[in-house]
Amino acid sequence: MKATVLIDNIAKDKLKGEWGLSLFIHHGDKRILLDTGASDSFSHNAEKLGIPLKKVDYGVLSHAHYDHADGMEKFFALNTKAKFYLSSNCKENCYGKRWIFSKYIGIKKGVLENYKDRIEYVKGDRVLSEGIRIISHKSKGLEEKGKKDGLYIKENRKIRPDNFAHEQSLVIDSDMGLVIFNSCCHGGADTVITEVQKSFPNKKIYALVGGFHLYKSSDEEVRALAQRIKKLGIEKIYTGHCTGKKAFEILKSELGEKAEQLYAGLVIEA
Repeated sequence: MKATVLIDNIAKDKLKGEWGLSLFIHHGDKRILLDTGASDSFSHNAEKLGIPLKKVDYGVLSHAHYDHADGMEKFFALNTKAKFYLSSNCKENCYGKRWIFSKYIGIKKGVLENYKDRIEYVKGDRVLSEGIRIISHKSKGLEEKGKKDGLYIKENRKIRPDNFAHEQSLVIDSDMGLVIFNSCCHGGADTVITEVQKSFPNKKIYALVGGFHLYKSSDEEVRALAQRIKKLGIEKIYTGHCTGKKAFEILKSELGEKAEQLYAGLVIEA
């Protein structure tokens, strides 16, 4: 398996960076695009890196936030064949809330209807190809995390805390073990790892790749998460985007060589 980061907050080698995440993953004879960032910058970087987006076999959306979905229209223009796999709970209804003010942070309005022939919805777990699987959230009670982070869902003109039912993990069965891609881990990085362990009880989990949504978390919360990750026994974490600089520094101090910083242009092999 080879994964290349197309978009992250941090960019190197004259690539573009933005608040968002997008990865190109090559496993066996299949090519996967996970998320599209917040604009068409992922396609600019793909071109610079010599990555042919028109040859992507599967698109996967990790969850229904703009900073992962707003390049989808660009992808559909570049690639005329690949389906994009979204959670069956993905809708255009995600909001960020601070005090009494709400701001729309979801998939660009109209995209789900305008490109419905290119979108396939996933309920539960789905095998895309040999060694490539989508795993949906199974944990209950994640509304508390949504409320804490000011993330909400609008339904029937009412706002409720997000339980991240629209979030899903992409899991690759690599030579090194399972590699989990979860772009924001809103439900908790340790929650994501535990869910995948339950789906693959006899498989070794090698790495977790993605943002950990810690940029608003206290130092104590980050250290506690690092200890929980350590106890789960995975060998590597590659994290960036919504993790935040300070939180990454704490994770690095707690986990040492297990922790690596994501950036546009990074290549991960397993």
